[in-house]
Amino acid sequence: MSEYVEAEKLRISKALHELVRDEIAPGTGVDPAEFWSSLDAIVRDLGPENAALLAKRDDLQTQLDDWHRERKGQVIDVAEYRKFLLDIGYMLPEGEAFEASTANVDPEIATMAGPQYRTLALKLAPLAKIAPRSSSSRGL
Repeated sequence: MSEYVEAEKLRISKALHELVRDEIAPGTGVDPAEFWSSLDAIVRDLGPENAALLAKRDDLQTQLDDWHRERKGQVIDVAEYRKFLLDIGYMLPEGEAFEASTANVDPEIATMAGPQYRTLALKLAPLAKIAPRSSSSRGL
């Protein structure tokens, strides 16, 4: 069973806490305690909005599941399906034409391959389990 560390109102995997303290923060000028305090503030600030978005996602998924169950074994009418997706808000009507620019993009994004991100992801993956402590706090 995982051990946890309390920081502000967060309940953090001990391994993740140690990783931030011992390997990520050193040399960055970021104090680990200040990092967790800032993260706690972000979680408290954005938590309600995140919960609302997750509820919306669940509602959309339920509507999608129901639609597909009702038509199981039938050929899908693409126009009907598109209208359904627009009606439930899963898709939005096509907007005006636009262009995206890549000016002023950091080299790590613009020109370097991505193994460095994969390495970090692999290192953090075992630590990513969430363990909520209570409704007033988030577990990381």
